[in-house]
Amino acid sequence: MTSLLDGPDRVGRPGASARREELLGAAARIVQRDGVQSSMAAIAAEAGITKPVLYRHFGDKGGLYAALAERVTDRLMAGLQAALATGRTPQERVLLTVDAYLAMIEAEPQTYRFLVHSTEAAPAQGQVRSFLRRLADLLGDGIAAETGLAEGSVRARAWGHGICGMVQAAGDWWLDEQPCPRAELTAELTALLWGAYGAGSSRAQSA
Repeated sequence: MTSLLDGPDRVGRPGASARREELLGAAARIVQRDGVQSSMAAIAAEAGITKPVLYRHFGDKGGLYAALAERVTDRLMAGLQAALATGRTPQERVLLTVDAYLAMIEAEPQTYRFLVHSTEAAPAQGQVRSFLRRLADLLGDGIAAETGLAEGSVRARAWGHGICGMVQAAGDWWLDEQPCPRAELTAELTALLWGAYGAGSSRAQSA
């Protein structure tokens, strides 16, 4: 039976972008289901197409996984930016941002593990590293604005990258061991971060 995805459109013609997004949705479902065992055949079957159609859109397996990583990380970045904008106080912004990150990896643990840790998805990890750098820079800019530090200063950038690495490492541990509810880990990380970050904010406000 011919799939709607198997029409005459070619990459670059009208409809190709929507079709590509549908294929990425199918890939995301399979990766979330199968994790490191995900295959191009399973993704094609999920989308109701043949493997050559996948290759037509993404070039090869690496291209597909890199596109999937970009899709996932862009969605996560949007969620984190929304959390930063929603909090009414600096401490609340820290809490909401940490929780948004943990909520994402909790909702899609197989996707997260596949993109970050799977050797199969090595081409996608450049996108993940790019996302982590973008996130660290975003946090650094926010810290500079909150504390009165110069934007791009060593301290603001060091804190941004340090926070990003700490939350990622804690999230990996929590996802593997599930030692506590997400809310508890969020509270613990917020308390730890706020010890330094809050002190910096207080110093800037009293200066």
